[in-house]
Amino acid sequence: MKQVIFTADDFGLTPEVNEAVETAHTHGVLSCASLMVGAPAAGDAVARARRLPSLRVGLHVTVADGKALLPRVEIPTLADAQGMLPRNLVTAGVHWFFSPAARRDLAREIRAQFEAFRATGIKLDHVNAHNHMHLHPTVLGIIMRVARDFGAPPMRLPWEPPAGLLTPWLALLRARLRAAGIRHNDVLVGMATTGHLTAGKVTAALTHLQDGVTEFYFHPASRGTPDLEAQAPGYDRLGELEALLSPEVASALRDKGLKTVGFSDLM
Repeated sequence: MKQVIFTADDFGLTPEVNEAVETAHTHGVLSCASLMVGAPAAGDAVARARRLPSLRVGLHVTVADGKALLPRVEIPTLADAQGMLPRNLVTAGVHWFFSPAARRDLAREIRAQFEAFRATGIKLDHVNAHNHMHLHPTVLGIIMRVARDFGAPPMRLPWEPPAGLLTPWLALLRARLRAAGIRHNDVLVGMATTGHLTAGKVTAALTHLQDGVTEFYFHPASRGTPDLEAQAPGYDRLGELEALLSPEVASALRDKGLKTVGFSDLM
């Protein structure tokens, strides 16, 4: 049994990202989008998602490299004076591991993001984290505890072989998800080519698709902007949108008798 999920991350980041998500779902093979509820264009993303009932939407939990949803006064160890979350992922991870106050602030922010998603009225298809920060055991534990109050949705396993130094962290994540009975993908395609998952790379991966659930994840946009380039330098967002609209990718899926699904569709 083979199942494939095509997900666009950073839904809500900018109008150009949102437009690409809508286009790729309406005219291409995109099945899912991961919503950043605190991002500048989140309201526009929610409006588009409501027009697209077949688009599966999940929560893209953001605890680093973005803007906090809560005001700094409520999460003083997590956000700076401008309400921005830490950009240095390593330093942030060490701080969260050793600071009880930081863990409390993390829990407040993560719960607020789940609450904000629920307030949209959109069905929660899945949960993952910006920059795969749920690989951090502290972040994962908080997300799993909070998610129980929101139906324990499926989660992303960010494993793309060979995983190298991430192998022990991925093994721990997989074990904790399985112990909790949380559904997840088996393989993730796009980590090694983040921002550059073009049509040729997608069709090559489909050729060697293994049994189980494979998620392909993208960062498309309808056009490049200075803001997007500053946030992720060098990303080929237009190339990734073209992959999602590619007749060759659609044909490769048909040849294998596959259609893209959402996490909530997993058997």
